[in-house]
Amino acid sequence: MNLQALITASINRSVTNVFSTMLGVELGPGIPSVEHTTPEANDGVMSFIGVAGSWAGTGSVSCSPALARRICSEMLMSHTTSMNEDVLDTLAELTNMIIGNVKTELEQEVGPLGLSIPTVVFGRNFRTKSAGTSEWIVLRFPWEDEVLLVKVCLAPQEKPARARSHMPGQIGAPAV
Repeated sequence: MNLQALITASINRSVTNVFSTMLGVELGPGIPSVEHTTPEANDGVMSFIGVAGSWAGTGSVSCSPALARRICSEMLMSHTTSMNEDVLDTLAELTNMIIGNVKTELEQEVGPLGLSIPTVVFGRNFRTKSAGTSEWIVLRFPWEDEVLLVKVCLAPQEKPARARSHMPGQIGAPAV
């Protein structure tokens, strides 16, 4: 299994499908690359979501505030001029749809996976880092004069998580 090629193709299909269905926009294929270092500081909007299962990692979608407002305006069919809750919620939902589709495709190769709730960050000169990750698959999707950036990093889990057992009398222990 070539995970990098699988993730790249899956991101391309997902972004193309979500943008055509939800926004009526036909985006071309993303421009792929791989990042091995901590990303530079960001300005803009970034939404990320955790992936967990036999493989674990993070998926993210980021763009400029102007593109985030445009995506929100297109999805909600309203004109949005400021960075507000609707814009942040829209980017979170976009991330959920894109990375959710990628997760569903990857499950055929790596087994069941779960997603966390998306987290959105908006600001200037911020950095993000996911612990224990080393290789990010990155796709840049040009849209007129803007770029949507989609990143995924996955690694196999060394040991599957196990439920912890409780002793009688401990908090969370079943009644005896």
